[in-house]
Amino acid sequence: MKNSNNKYQNIFSEANSEDSIFNKLPQEVKQWAARLPWNQRRYVLSFSYILCGSSPEKQAEFLDDYIADGLAVKMLQDIDTINRVNKYLRRFRAETTINENVLRNYIRQYYIHSAQDARCQTEQYLESALKLVISTEKRNHIFNYILGFELIKIMFTMSWLQHEKLARLQTNQDNFLKTYIKPIQYAHQINGIIVPKDKGIFFAKRDYYVQIPQLSPNKLVALVIATFTTDKVTKCGFAIARHIKALKFDFDYIFQEEEEEEIFPLEFESIVN
Repeated sequence: MKNSNNKYQNIFSEANSEDSIFNKLPQEVKQWAARLPWNQRRYVLSFSYILCGSSPEKQAEFLDDYIADGLAVKMLQDIDTINRVNKYLRRFRAETTINENVLRNYIRQYYIHSAQDARCQTEQYLESALKLVISTEKRNHIFNYILGFELIKIMFTMSWLQHEKLARLQTNQDNFLKTYIKPIQYAHQINGIIVPKDKGIFFAKRDYYVQIPQLSPNKLVALVIATFTTDKVTKCGFAIARHIKALKFDFDYIFQEEEEEEIFPLEFESIVN
């Protein structure tokens, strides 16, 4: 029996080829795997087979049940990052504040969102989820994801006039419009949230341009997930976290109430349309 155990340990320790599965494991995982007795190795094999053969949605469900709580507790230890993200959220007047419950919900949502993105690239989804568990740097993606998601939620609840104001504040207006505003307004239209009618008529345009989208919390989250990939959301949050002025945001200017006759002055020319 002792010789058998040594044999298995040699398989793990001598697997040095570049394409070896074991060579791609972290050292502590290889050491743990090498010490497993035969009956437990069968459990690992069965578990791996079932997990890899499941749909991305089922993988997300499992990861939520199995590691989301522990991952949230681990991330709560990063007090500096949490305080920094909360500071950004207050700047945007977001209603969300990072705490244990918010983290758990966002980790769960991240898995679901990733699963949706991965329908055409399933193998990349599980790999990214494993990196999230192992790497501190990857866990920071969750914080960037939260920041980006909260900002995009705010933009989804803006009127098109407020979009106009926000876009005018940005240094690169064309890129901002293409990346965020146009996809959001397209989602508004195809979901019947804001329906432009008689675009060529000034007063008709005024009516739909100032309309505030009415969205339930669940509908809002579903729209963001359907409109933007996890990568786009995370990059949005990363840009803000990297440089506070990456997105110019003047709350009072964007959300101030306009006198009806001043909403569209004669010289007004939309940069959105």
